[in-house]
Amino acid sequence: MTAVQGARARARIEITAAIKDEARRQLAAEGAAKLSLRAVARELGMVSSALYRYFPSRDDLLTALIIDAYDAVGAAAEQAHATAEAADPRAHLARWTAVCRAIRAWALAHPHEYALIYGSPVPGYTAPQDTVDHAARGGLVLVSIARAAYDDKGVALPPLQPTLRPEADRLVAALAPDLPPAVALALACAWAELFGLISFELFGHFNNVVEDRDTFFAAAAERLGREVGLLPKP
Repeated sequence: MTAVQGARARARIEITAAIKDEARRQLAAEGAAKLSLRAVARELGMVSSALYRYFPSRDDLLTALIIDAYDAVGAAAEQAHATAEAADPRAHLARWTAVCRAIRAWALAHPHEYALIYGSPVPGYTAPQDTVDHAARGGLVLVSIARAAYDDKGVALPPLQPTLRPEADRLVAALAPDLPPAVALALACAWAELFGLISFELFGHFNNVVEDRDTFFAAAAERLGREVGLLPKP
């Protein structure tokens, strides 16, 4: 790469970052439904035609923001997992709780980005397949904890209703071929409940209901881990 090409590449990275930063500011001020490429360009002092060279449409910009948000959630989960694993690789339930708390901490620190990926759908927007792997990062961390616990004989199999066995088998085939069906189904339930807890807190549904939310969440996250079958360290 020549010096000129390198300078152009750096400039493109910087401008792309500036566009996304301004878009996030608009998310916070106006919400995702009102995100406008023209407004972003105006705030950055760019003509719209120049911005279209970076993001051809509003949906392309939304997709970039969604991928960034999913990656940030995944990175927070992965970092918490690595830290907890280094402290005690056999404390599976403690690692689960640490990852859940890290996801919640990211959500509380980035409420508008959280709302973009876990709030109401944006009218007229359908997320492309490109977002799927990024969306899975945080969940795969929790799956890996369940897998390590199962391999370490640190799992008490949760009950599995016979009517749910076909769905559990499908989840095993799709997500966790080395886990028992009961654990795979419990993981899917726990994933949904985790974001239900976070959304209730973030969107005000715990107001006048839960006061000590840190303690409440930590206990709830541990309960979810136990429902998956994770056992405390012996």
